[in-house]
Amino acid sequence: MAHYHEVLDEARGPYQELQEAIPRVALGYSELHKAAMGEGDLSAKAKELIALAISITRECEGCIAAHARGAARRGATAAEVAEMIGVTIMMNGGPGTVWGPRALAAFHEFADH
Repeated sequence: MAHYHEVLDEARGPYQELQEAIPRVALGYSELHKAAMGEGDLSAKAKELIALAISITRECEGCIAAHARGAARRGATAAEVAEMIGVTIMMNGGPGTVWGPRALAAFHEFADH
């Protein structure tokens, strides 16, 4: 299994435990996610690319894994992801050059499966 699949797998158990401990918060977050990420004036693909850009900026490996998978599932291309990473690097500077390639690797991992 590749790295970013493992990141998501490792988070699953602890998150399920947390969901059981705070079900109303978990449900609220789930509903927020559905409302924010669905099709609208922006496509779901565009929203996943935005979320992936923010994941790079926040240096969140789990977020990168989740939104790289989302971008791949919604039909983003490697060229679109790379271009988005270019904008992220421009806005974020040096850390974008570290976390951007991680996001591209995660995208490839999910797009190739």
